[in-house]
Parts: sequence; structure tokens; C-alpha cells
Amino acid sequence: MKIRYGLITAFLSLLIVCVLPITGFAKQPESSYWYPETLLKWSPKSDPDAVYNKSTVPLADREVVFSVNETSQSEAKLVALSALNPNTSGVPSQGGNEFFANTFSYWQYVDLMVYWAGSAGEGIITPPSADVIDASHKNGVPILGNVFFPPTAYGGQAQWVDQMLVQREDGSFPAADKLLEVAEYYGFDGWFINQETAGGNRETAQKTKQFLKYLQDNKKKDMHIMWYDSMVESGAISWQNHLTDRNKMFLQDGNDKISDSMFLNFWWTNQQSSHDKALEIGRSPYELYTGIDVEANGTDTNIPWKGIFPEGQKPLTSLGIYRPDWAFKTTETMEAFYQKEQEFWTGKAGDPRKTGENGDWKGMAHYFDTKTAIQELPFVTHFNTGSGKFFAVDGAIQSKEEWNNRSLQDILPTWRWLKDSEGEPLDVDFDWETAFYGGSSLKVSGNLTKENATHVKLYKTNLPVEKDTEISVTYKTDVKDPNMKLGVSFVDQPDDFVFFDVKKKSRNQWMKETVKLNKYKGKQIATISLFFESDKAIEDYQINIGEIKVTNKHSDKEIPDVPKKANVKNPIFTEGLYADLELSWKSVEEDILHYEIYRKLPNGKKEFIGAVPNNAYYISNLRRSGKEKETSLEVVAVTTDFVRGGAAKVMFKWPAYPQPKADFSVNQTVVAPGEKIQFFNNSSEATEKVQWQIEGGTPTVSTENNPIVTYEEEGIYSVTLIAKNSEGEDVLTKEGFITVSKDAKNITNVAQNKTATASGQCSSSEGAKYAIDGIVTNNSKWCAIGANHWLKVDLGEAFNLSKFVVKHAEAGGEPAAFNTKAFTIEVSLDGENWTKAVNVTNNTAAISEHPITTTEAQYIRFSVQQPTQGGDQATRIFEVEAYGY
Repeated sequence: MKIRYGLITAFLSLLIVCVLPITGFAKQPESSYWYPETLLKWSPKSDPDAVYNKSTVPLADREVVFSVNETSQSEAKLVALSALNPNTSGVPSQGGNEFFANTFSYWQYVDLMVYWAGSAGEGIITPPSADVIDASHKNGVPILGNVFFPPTAYGGQAQWVDQMLVQREDGSFPAADKLLEVAEYYGFDGWFINQETAGGNRETAQKTKQFLKYLQDNKKKDMHIMWYDSMVESGAISWQNHLTDRNKMFLQDGNDKISDSMFLNFWWTNQQSSHDKALEIGRSPYELYTGIDVEANGTDTNIPWKGIFPEGQKPLTSLGIYRPDWAFKTTETMEAFYQKEQEFWTGKAGDPRKTGENGDWKGMAHYFDTKTAIQELPFVTHFNTGSGKFFAVDGAIQSKEEWNNRSLQDILPTWRWLKDSEGEPLDVDFDWETAFYGGSSLKVSGNLTKENATHVKLYKTNLPVEKDTEISVTYKTDVKDPNMKLGVSFVDQPDDFVFFDVKKKSRNQWMKETVKLNKYKGKQIATISLFFESDKAIEDYQINIGEIKVTNKHSDKEIPDVPKKANVKNPIFTEGLYADLELSWKSVEEDILHYEIYRKLPNGKKEFIGAVPNNAYYISNLRRSGKEKETSLEVVAVTTDFVRGGAAKVMFKWPAYPQPKADFSVNQTVVAPGEKIQFFNNSSEATEKVQWQIEGGTPTVSTENNPIVTYEEEGIYSVTLIAKNSEGEDVLTKEGFITVSKDAKNITNVAQNKTATASGQCSSSEGAKYAIDGIVTNNSKWCAIGANHWLKVDLGEAFNLSKFVVKHAEAGGEPAAFNTKAFTIEVSLDGENWTKAVNVTNNTAAISEHPITTTEAQYIRFSVQQPTQGGDQATRIFEVEAYGY
């Protein structure tokens, strides 16, 4: 039977900068995470990453305007507790370099977002990453950070609770002051407090209540504090699943508001009692968020919906969804992720008006009105989901690198999808292969005829039409005529549409059609739509919509100023080929959407580096172009109308081009006569040519990068690799590296089920012996929390060892972020005197293999310097194998 622990049921002017050739490993800025002790020491002045973790996007206003589903309502609210990043640690501050990312896009149904993160091994206090704050605020959704005291079974420590509740003589709480300081500096909207660490008493409960009251008394008016139904009045952890006399003190205490809302745990069937209790203590029942846990089963989760939404009555409480990121974490492609999200939020019918046809899981659209933050001019969308396989600017690809940055996510279509047709409607979806700006566009496709003319309603808005207001659409299609009309309806009659012909022929190039709306001055636009129709049948019709813009005629000609004081600081160069730079500038005093950063290539072309609403950007891993001696960077301000200003230019110099550094590895170091060995050239990236000298092998000389070599005669042989480039060469010889012996057929894993000891363990079921039991499934692993742990294996007798294989967290089914990053393997004959055989500083693999020169040893010691890819301090090793004879 699965044990459940509440919410833990699962987780310018030109400036030339001359620099010295500093080398080293740069640290990409990360979103913050703390324990109480480190939170108390935090300051934006002492945290070099803090400036990159700020959101500058204000929280937008939004409203319902009108509804499309008679079952939906807006009195009850919806909060989502979502793991918008896969880990607590290692989250890049301003987006990442992978296309497949959790670009959540159903903000229109969410009233409050909780950034779900925190773990005992990484940190328990986590503000939202800046890009998530930006996306949330753009859509008018407040977002909360998370304070998570884990159950003791998950590493929770009572001392963390005690440290958080320390009180000064004047009654103030230092940790509460820091929480408020963090929220204000980073620009998010409050905190979700989740105390599930056992061991408290009545004094703990009272102190916690005082802590929450202190937050209430000192927070800004629009800040929100949500409490989780976990602790009761005795200080014990006892999930009530309802608002009761035992937990009400953490929401309301007499006339004192303690928390703004409460998230109720999942084990309920009907919430009438919670509704009544809220009214009894003078609070709205919609300040209670009844929890549903969808982490494991998503849309297959069995929910007693009538216990919150009784038929023919008002909702009893609001709704709290735990882990709607299920849609992301159970998929491997963007298309599958967005399909699951659509089913989760609007149901399998894929039409938010037809939720009654969805079966048991009707989708959130059945219960909640969509809300729109599109209320002010200008409104511009490129249907940019916030990630891409490339980056396009005005239809031209300016970067071929994958990326994600939710700061750049547009407000995406309100409805997914509203399609009206008397025949089979056209397909509508996002297209990540074509983009006008960013990494995606809207694609409409199918067989188009007069009989299946399709009206696609995209956006709910409340936009004013002024005397110079106009609407435009930018599109691309390979058919002769676009066969498309641009539609709008108005708030006074949202179901009545005015259509405007789109006539410009595309010929598979981006074209823009603009329509003046002065005839409708004084009205409010309620809906923006597209209508597709053709008198002649068109097979395989496809059109991509790259931009829809509603703006005032002259505003798109107001060019923003050039950013001033552009500056590069603290450049770090790795191997003379990669640069990490701190780039900053002074914000432009205009209505700026974001700033774009470009580099100028030696061929005169420009390459897109990134964009951010902030006035600071960290450029990570910038690859030197050829042997350039200096690189020019440009910062361009972009208005909310998507008008670009002039470029602020800043330059930095590269160090001297590096000589190569030779290095190589093999798939095995011991073979029988007649067998083959695969050699791998691991020389530095500056290497232009290589030459192998292979003693005893065939061939004996090679210029291939990764030659395959046959050894016919028994013996011990050396290998030499010469790495060359225009600046010089480097020679590496490994003496006695290859052993050819008939005994090779006897090589086995000699560590399995031998005697193992370790420096520590997470629990009795995760001790040292489980790292050498030959079992990778069923969570059979060695686990230890903390720095510098080691595992020692006594092989029982001496063996000739030739290879180690380590099976890290991902091999056992855990996240790749938990794979061991830095470790060493040492060998010894006596268990006292050790020789280092393997040194790894940057592993990412689930299974890492480490062939070594044949070495005689009875003992091996596996030592961990960095247990995961981020800040999690738990070592997770599913198997250590040592091969020898």
C-alpha cells in the first residue's frame, strides 16, 4: 500500500573592454533556493545571481468579459501547485538551451500559481524562477514561492522549523522579514507555507500562527500567503482534508486573519462542512482550495467532482490542483505535452464549449471561466510558446540553437480550440518548425472547401478601439490566395463578427495585411478570430500565422532610444574557445517589452543570443567564431509594439588562440588476441588534426579521429596521440595502456556481492551493499546525504582490474539531474595506500564507463565530490561494477 504524505505524494555608446585571458569554469546564474539558515544570510547585494532572478513584468489586470460555456463560473477560484522546473537546484535564471521545456500555457484558467519546488537535499525555500514570474504576470496570474518543510521520512528536520520560527525580543521574525524582502526584490506575489515536519507541540503551533500573522501584518497589500492543511492546533502533523476546528487557527483566529487562503488535503468526498466552517469563522469558502492530486494519473484521476461542484448549486469551495505538470513529465515531445495539456484543461473533445462530451474528466473549462489580460493597446502575439528549435526575428532565422525562455512566451490563444464549421473543420495547432518571431507560429491545415469553411475563435479580449486603431495579421502560405479573413467581435455583441478580407498573395513568404478599425471607434473588441473559406477545393491547405497585432497607427513608428551604459563585466574564458559574460545596460525610459542581445559574426552577419525584460543578461558558453580576436555584442530595445531601436554596442577581446591538448580513451583496455578496440579522440576542441601511434596494433599509425584497432599478439602495449593545430601540438603517451591476453575471456564484474562499507546512508534500505548487489531495479541503491561521501568495496582477493562501470540515478529510473557529476575511483592492494584510477569532473550520463590501464587491486574506493548536477546533496548510486580477472 502506498504511504501518502499529503503534498509529498510524489515533487548606446561603444565600450571596448580589454580583458586578461582568465580561464576557468563559469557558473551559469541559477534561480535561488535556501534552507532557513542560508535564507537569513541572503542579500541581493551579496548574491551575484540576484540581479538575473528579478522579474520586471508587472502583474496584469484581467477579467472574464463573457463566457462560452454555461457550466463555467468565476466565483470559485483555481490554484495550481506546479513543478514548472524539474528540479529545485540548477534552474537557469533566464531560460535554458533545450527546446523541450515546461512552457505551461493555460494561464487563462488559473487564478493563482504556486511554484512547486523544494527538497531536503537541495533547499526548502524556493522563489519562482524569473522567467516563470514574467509569464505568470503577463497573463495576469499572481505566483507564489514555496516554503516546504518535508516529512521526516523525506529528510525533514525539526531544526529547520525552529530556525524559521526564531523571534526577536520585539516580536518580529527574521525569517519572515527575509521572505517579504525576497518576494519584493524578485517581484513575485507571496508564499505557500507547507509545514509537514513532525515533532512539533502546541507551542510550535502557536509560534507558527504568530509567524503567519506577522507576515499578514507586514506584507504589501497585494501579497498573498497560502497555508497548507497539515499542522493542527496541537502542533502535530495531521491532515484534516477539510476546514475544521483543529486547523482553522491557521486561516482565521477570532478577528485576526492569519492566512489569505488554505489548501485542503486530498482525502475528501464532500466539502459542505468546509464551506460551512468558513462562513462560521467569517471567511469566504472560496478562500479554501480543495486539493486534488493528479501527479500520478492526470486525466485518469478519479475525482468526486460533485463534492466541490454540486449540480444546480454554487461551488462549495475553490479548487486546488497538485501537480498539473503531470502533462509535461509524462511526455517526451512538445506535441505530446501540448496535447495532454489540452485534454487536461479543456477535455478530450478539444472544445471548451463542449465539455459535457468529455466523459468523467471534463476539463477545467467545464468549471472555470477563461479570463483575459488582453485589455490594453497594443496587443501583439507571435504564437510564441516560449521555446524553440531555432530563433526567428521578422521571419529570418537568427539562431539555429535550441532555447527556452518563458519570459518571451506570448499570451497564447484563449481557447484551444473554438472551431465552427458545417463540415470537417480545419486543424489548428502550434507549429515549431515555422516562426515569424521566436520559435513557433500558428498552423491551420487540412483539406479546404466551401463546405467546410472554418471559423477559428482565438482570443478573448477587452481592447478599446480608438481613432487610429488598426489590426494586422502576418502569414505565410504556398497557395495562390490565402483564403483567409480576419475577424473581430465586440463586447456588446460578442457572438456577432465583422470579417475583413486578407488579399495579399503570400507565395510562401511572410506577408502582412492591415485593416483600419476607425469605423468602430468607441467599441471594445471582445474576440479576435480567423475565417478560412475557398470556392475551390484545396487539398493539403496550410497557412502559418506569424503575428496578429492590434495597435494604434502611429505607435509602431515610435522608435525607442538606444540603451545606455552597456557594459561587459567579469568575462571568463574556457579553453580559449568559450566565454561567459555579465552584460548589463541602463533601462530605456519607454514602454519596453524586452531587450534583444545579438553578436556580430566575423562575416558581418548577426546572431541572436537571447532576450530578456530585465536590464541584465548573463551570456553563457558563447562559442568563439573561428579565430576571431574580438567580438561585438549589441543590445536592442523592443517596444510593446515590437518596434526596435538602435543598438548599444559593447566589445570584448578574446585571449590568444589556444594550442591543442591531447587526450583519448578506449572502450576497453584488455582484449584477447584477434579482438578489436575502439579508440576515441577526446582532445581539446581547438584540435585540428590528430595522429595516432599504436604499438602492437593494426593499423599502427592512423589520422582518423576514432580508429578501430586489432591486436593479434599477446603483450602489453603503449599508445601515443599527437594533437595539432596552427598554434602548435601536444603529445600524450599512455605507457602499457593496452593488455592483450588470453585471460581476457575471464573478465567479469568482480565487485558484485562482495563486502561494501560506506561513509553514510539515507536509510537502512539504502546501504552500501545495495550498490554491488547486481540489481538496478526496485530502487536498490546506495544513498547518502551530504558532502564528500565514499563507498569502499573489498573484493576479497587481488584482481587485475581493467574497467569500472557506475550506474547513476537515471539508470535506476530517477531524474537525470540526480546523476553523479564529480567523483573519483581509487584502488588499493592493502586498503591503506590508495592510487587514483578514475577522476571525473563533469559526468552527465546515467551509466558511465571507465576503462583503466590494467591494475592489480583488492580494494576500490568510490568517492563523491558533487553528488548531482545541481545543488541536491544526496548521492544516489544504483551499482558500482569493477571488471577484472
